[in-house]
Amino acid sequence: MRAAAPPVIFSPARRMAARRRFRAAKKTENSPHYLIDDMVADIIDRLGFLRVTPLRALVVGDWTYELGNWLEAQGAEVFRTDHYAVFDELSLDQEQPLPFAPFDFIASLGTLDTANDLPGALIHIRNALTPGGLAMASFVGAGSLQGLREAMLAADGDRPAPRLHPAVDVRAGGQLLQRAGWADPVVDSRSLAVRFSSLDSLVADLRAQGLSNCLARHGPALTRQQRRIASEAFGYSTTETFEILTLTGWKR
Repeated sequence: MRAAAPPVIFSPARRMAARRRFRAAKKTENSPHYLIDDMVADIIDRLGFLRVTPLRALVVGDWTYELGNWLEAQGAEVFRTDHYAVFDELSLDQEQPLPFAPFDFIASLGTLDTANDLPGALIHIRNALTPGGLAMASFVGAGSLQGLREAMLAADGDRPAPRLHPAVDVRAGGQLLQRAGWADPVVDSRSLAVRFSSLDSLVADLRAQGLSNCLARHGPALTRQQRRIASEAFGYSTTETFEILTLTGWKR
């Protein structure tokens, strides 16, 4: 019997619209990229700590190309894609779901947080590895943007609307890796603190980094009064925290 389709939490159309805005924003001068920079630096540090030198790698989501360039400098053959839906669009019925597979290393940066079938995406990654291959996936996890969440709750009052994405925490990440069959799974989270002058500056940064609302069932746009309430609740010169979740595992 064919497995039931996963619930549609995120809208592919809204995700693509966010992606188009993101692509336009990253062409502008001083476009923010601190999240992807942090993820890339962390992946490189982990590879060094593990003493892993990939020969054939797939990098998903690194629009700066820094990780792929670094891997090539180490002698790896690198395949790149920045398509957010690369895993959603594939069928688990395929014996080789990812083009050009297998790889001995796969890195997914900032992409899996909006996958409707996250367990399926992790299975795709595992299946695309050679025996002994390593995978790492980093994305914004639970505990992030508490100031923004509180500002949205203040704006909505006693009728809160779905405005921020559900997020994966460390415990759920470990369960997902076990379910997907990753060997020697390791899940950890680190904090990245960023200071913002206003709510508008935070929202602009999120949009410029492809983190705007992609929920299939999203709340209505804020009214002018709600925006004022949210801005006042968020405050000025406020530090927000991004919790970066990283999933690591092998194929045996």
